[in-house]
Amino acid sequence: MAEHVGVNHFVVRELTVQKPGGIASFVRSLTKAVKAVQAYCGATGNNFTRFNYLGEWHSHPLFSVQPSSTDHATMRSLATDITVGANFAVLLIFRLDAGVLEGSAHTYLPDGSIHRSELDLENLA
Repeated sequence: MAEHVGVNHFVVRELTVQKPGGIASFVRSLTKAVKAVQAYCGATGNNFTRFNYLGEWHSHPLFSVQPSSTDHATMRSLATDITVGANFAVLLIFRLDAGVLEGSAHTYLPDGSIHRSELDLENLA
């Protein structure tokens, strides 16, 4: 979940961690995800234009941080589903390489387009 802090600028404020999958897949619990979004939005005063669901994240510990064809298909399906009603969805992919966090961000729009997005990683230590 994220806070909208400026034009096309979001700060991730909360992450959910789901049940691990296999070496090249993960399993998402829709029920847990919906409950997490509802809890976050409720805790931020249901100010949906400022605080809301940003998208999905997962790791590619053994692979590039670029989305796979399955990642693209899944996120495109989410962003174009009119029952979801999203204006966009972001996919963040991370991995640790020799102790350094690497990541990528891609934004998926309801028209089916995909855009590479800027990801700023801040040192919180």
